[in-house]
Amino acid sequence: MAGLLDPLEVKGLTFRNRIVMPPMQTGRATVKGAVTDRLVSFYVRRSTALGLLIVEHCYVSSSGKLSPKQLGIYDDELIGGLERLSGRIHAAGTPVVVQITHAGGVANREVIGAEPVGPSATGKTRELTRSEIEALVEDFAVAAERAIKAGFDGVELHGAHGFLLNQFFSPLLNKRGDEYGGSLENRMRFPLMVVEEVRKRVKGRLLLYRLGADDLAPNGTQIESSVAFAVKLEQRGVDVVDVSGGLCGSEPKQLRNVKGYFVPQAYEIKKAVRVPVVGVGGITEAEYADMLVRDGKVDLVAVGRAFWKDPKWAEKAVEALKA
Repeated sequence: MAGLLDPLEVKGLTFRNRIVMPPMQTGRATVKGAVTDRLVSFYVRRSTALGLLIVEHCYVSSSGKLSPKQLGIYDDELIGGLERLSGRIHAAGTPVVVQITHAGGVANREVIGAEPVGPSATGKTRELTRSEIEALVEDFAVAAERAIKAGFDGVELHGAHGFLLNQFFSPLLNKRGDEYGGSLENRMRFPLMVVEEVRKRVKGRLLLYRLGADDLAPNGTQIESSVAFAVKLEQRGVDVVDVSGGLCGSEPKQLRNVKGYFVPQAYEIKKAVRVPVVGVGGITEAEYADMLVRDGKVDLVAVGRAFWKDPKWAEKAVEALKA
């Protein structure tokens, strides 16, 4: 059985090991979402000895911005800076994809200068019209084109942590009465439309989907629905399923002291699909990450906050496991 340090080939691209640095918002872009030297430095320091690096979430349109200095991919003028970023990471021998997103109902009203939009009206958000939904599909697709022009090895769609794609999938926030809401099939419709259009634009490069597999709420997304969704994602051409939390976010308080807290959901999804699956959730020890891969629980392991604290985490993990 393969371990954490074994290579993995995905669509002709070789990851030298199974260690993934997941997207983590740094707040190091300009107010217009452009790459800065400080942001490049953050990633370069962490790009050695990795299997795959996923750059933090980039907003695909002005209505989907979360925070003042969030990285953007909504305009062609941003391609040059993103190309510099991907080039510096590639120089370390590390494959790199960029996560693209729309914040939907959690967009910052003051930052976007308008009322946030979502699948349904909530008092704080306005319900998207059908034509607006179709326009957003194109926003994601054009953003993916920019990512490829900027030299990334692919893109990850952010369908977790309560962002727009996740909002449509979750029954807690999607109360629509049309073809985009209600049944599981309808709640998957918009995310799958985005997947299909982005798939066309990435020109054979990697397509990852970060799936919010569990809302950790009685009437929210349950793992059974997420398994069915993951199967659909694979059928539509997703190359890697990156499993995390839904509306509960990336670090639920009730699971904070549980090691590998989203690995059980990842394992259920892994049993249903043939594409590689990423597990995540408070993982800090190389030996534990290695065990997850060797036991067949996941194919890749994402280590977030430990990387934030220690840029050399991957190098130390490799040394420890080889020893």
